[in-house]
Amino acid sequence: MKRVINRAKNDGLTHLFREFYGKLASGGVLLVICATVSIVLSNTAIGQSWIGFWNINIDLHLPGLHAHSLTGWVNDGLMTIFFLLVGLEIERELLVGELSKPKNALLPVLAAIGGMAFPAAIYAIINRNSPENLRGAGIPTATDIAFAIAMLNALGNRIPAALKVFLSALAIIDDLGAILIIALFYGQGIHVLALGISLGIFLLLLLLKRTGVRTLPIYLLGGIFLWYFLMQSGIHATIAGVLLAFAIPFKEIKGQSPSALLMDKLHEPVSWFILPVFALANTAIVMESNAMDGLWQTPALGIMAGLLLGKPIGIFLASWISVKYKLASLPTNTSFKQVLGAGMLGGIGFTMAIFVANLAFTSPAQIETAKISILMASMLSAVCGFWVLSRK
Repeated sequence: MKRVINRAKNDGLTHLFREFYGKLASGGVLLVICATVSIVLSNTAIGQSWIGFWNINIDLHLPGLHAHSLTGWVNDGLMTIFFLLVGLEIERELLVGELSKPKNALLPVLAAIGGMAFPAAIYAIINRNSPENLRGAGIPTATDIAFAIAMLNALGNRIPAALKVFLSALAIIDDLGAILIIALFYGQGIHVLALGISLGIFLLLLLLKRTGVRTLPIYLLGGIFLWYFLMQSGIHATIAGVLLAFAIPFKEIKGQSPSALLMDKLHEPVSWFILPVFALANTAIVMESNAMDGLWQTPALGIMAGLLLGKPIGIFLASWISVKYKLASLPTNTSFKQVLGAGMLGGIGFTMAIFVANLAFTSPAQIETAKISILMASMLSAVCGFWVLSRK
């Protein structure tokens, strides 16, 4: 894997990491543009038509699958491809990337745990008197890696390269945490037969991997069936993307790795199509005169406090304790002030937070309020993080 471990002489980053970083930075900018466009269109004369477009009901007429709105199919279908890419990135980082060495991995792992635990705890404390609202505790736990990297990219050489690796690794671990949260807490009643078939398909794919089958279309076909049965199982269907990622062979033979090949093919459609479509569909929000009233309700307060305060506090404290007790060391040329700034950027929830909000709540009004609070907290986190990291 010479290509994987090849390092740039000027900054010490792997070639693949710099490529991954650059693509996500560009995609993060497009995410912000699409979200802005969708909100503006929703509050103009064509707003009802724009929102109605995303609410069109689509029935695929497949046994066991119910009709969904266009937004529903984006969230349950297209986003599975996004989760496939996330799974491939996690696998690569664990096997040959920045997380493959325990010494390098421990600080972002511990920081990510702190950055997930504190926001969830803050949300739970604020909403402790409402069991229904407590379902939203997972909303402020994840970082939008594309958005956060776009902010780091805007800072250029004012921050050390090692901090980019730290935040990227932290966000990848965050994504893994969010995936586990979705799988464990946001199912809708388990259907044993469909879940059993899904497990059988996944085990078959692992067996094919074990026996040396490297034909990528076979795995992709198995992934489609895995998604289909998970849609009926009560486990959120996007988990199929992550399971498929870990079933696809990673090891290179004669310079070819099915996992790396698929990763290269997916980056552009995910960054330039899937995530922008997700942003357009999920930020079609009407800002009515009383829209801000919902921000004083406990779910919105929990989300904003979790992202704005819980994320940086959790990330900073976990990092400080880890370094103080010599469990890990700070990234090269990085200060605790910069870790705090990175923690603030960790409060940019956006994609994953909106995704979880759609699963956590059933009331359209509550989902809209959650989205508004996510957008506000993410924007404020971006501004605060940028300001802290830009100052010497």
